[in-house]
Amino acid sequence: MTRTDFDTIVAGVGAMGSATLAELAARGQRVLGLERSDVPATSGSSGGVNRIIRLAYNEDPRYVPLLRRAYERWRALETRAGEPILVITGGLDAGPVESSVVQGALEACREHGLEHELLDAVETRRRFPGMELPAHMVAVHQPDAGFVMSERAIAANAMAAIEDGARIHGHEPLLDWEPTADGVVVRTARAEYHAARLVLSAGAWMGSLAAPLRALARPERQILTWTLPAHPERFRVGALPVHILEDDDGTEWYGFPSYGIPGYKLGRYHHRRQPIDPDTLSDQVLEPEDERVMRAGLARFTPDANGPLLTWKACIFTNTPDEHFILDRYPGIPQVVLASPCSGHGFKFASVVGEILADLAMDLEPAFDLSMFALSRFDGVGVDERRAD
Repeated sequence: MTRTDFDTIVAGVGAMGSATLAELAARGQRVLGLERSDVPATSGSSGGVNRIIRLAYNEDPRYVPLLRRAYERWRALETRAGEPILVITGGLDAGPVESSVVQGALEACREHGLEHELLDAVETRRRFPGMELPAHMVAVHQPDAGFVMSERAIAANAMAAIEDGARIHGHEPLLDWEPTADGVVVRTARAEYHAARLVLSAGAWMGSLAAPLRALARPERQILTWTLPAHPERFRVGALPVHILEDDDGTEWYGFPSYGIPGYKLGRYHHRRQPIDPDTLSDQVLEPEDERVMRAGLARFTPDANGPLLTWKACIFTNTPDEHFILDRYPGIPQVVLASPCSGHGFKFASVVGEILADLAMDLEPAFDLSMFALSRFDGVGVDERRAD
């Protein structure tokens, strides 16, 4: 009989992993978190101060029940940590009337009875002078949107987990694992560990740890910039909501008011659609084309913010083919749980996903319908082999 050192090992102490560790430790589980980098990491997918959270979810209205619970869980973490984690700014989902961002946000609001307004470009500019939409565009304003302090949230979850008895090892990546008769054995460069359950939540490294995700979890280079506005008062919390902007060609941008570090923060979904080896992220430099791309977005929607560059950061999107999450058990190895909820919009859900992954690891039924996140929806792509290495 294989000995069990832990009830659950969590590989990857980022957004989802830290929340899972905190939840499992709070439930009295013996848990170990393994992280290849720092805790919180400044590389990977969660760096860059903050991430948008919103109820008017244009991606799919089925996310809204998860979001309601996520807000509750972020507030609970904020109370325990004694510091701001969730900042409400209101939110704008803007673009042409027929755009997927606008129509998707409206669908979510109507289906779930969310308070909202539909503003034209003139009214948007009047209320939020930092934003200059083209005349033919509209914006869905939803007052509950805001942002989660991403690095602080990971640190707060990790601290809560440690206070409740978890062990967390930074700079100790999982190298290999295999199932056993009564759990899993996990190997790192430092040690071999045994556990009844394993949660794989390693972000951009999921493809190297779980063969079913090798063809499905695709890391992509992403750039964030912070610039100095000509009128900084128009870009502060209280003056500017978080926003998602869809242009006429389908390009999407996302922006934040100044908070945490100086400057207006902007990103473009899928930036330049560059595949990336996640181990090379620390070697990234800001290329002239990166800045040109970002300047185009600034000039288009927030020209007052098209000032000197203050800060930039490279991070990683890890995209599934349909850009929805994977939350499931490993095919044929039910003691291993897979969590790949990235695709550029996962962080806001980390607080509730931590609950879900803890339930799966403890063989409990999660409170939410997870069918849209099932691995089987990809019709067996990459599922027929467990590990090739």
